[in-house]
Amino acid sequence: MAAGLLAGTAVGAGGSHSAVAAPQPYPAIASAAANQRAQQVARLVNAERVRHGCRRVAVNAKLTAAAQEHADDMATRGYYQHATPDGKDPGSRLTSAGYRWKRWGENIGKGSRDPRAVMAAWMRSGAHRSNILNCAFKEIGVGVSMRSNGPWWTQDFAAR
Repeated sequence: MAAGLLAGTAVGAGGSHSAVAAPQPYPAIASAAANQRAQQVARLVNAERVRHGCRRVAVNAKLTAAAQEHADDMATRGYYQHATPDGKDPGSRLTSAGYRWKRWGENIGKGSRDPRAVMAAWMRSGAHRSNILNCAFKEIGVGVSMRSNGPWWTQDFAAR
């Protein structure tokens, strides 16, 4: 039986977001910074899981690709949902990335400036926290888009 869990309440810094785009770093710099942030989120997830009696999740390249694609897509097309505007849900995105899942969960966030802030917000939210602390999940992928009106965050959890 396949299962999926969503958690997508807006998390992050309060206040308004300007419609004026901030200058963006060169793409290679942005990618390196986003990759470092994604790795830090995965480390923070594992610290929380161990603290609460779960095993660590392994970072999976296919889940990471799906999470990054979703974070970038939300930023590019300006939506904040688990399903894309054309109806592609997290399970179908994981399948498209070549990940054969039995269960999945997804957290999205927008506006939290760094990994500690987005993790703190997710841990304060029951639905997000339940994905992070779901001991049935074995793998994770994290995507971060540093584009304007963000950052945009996606965590994809899954088990085969």
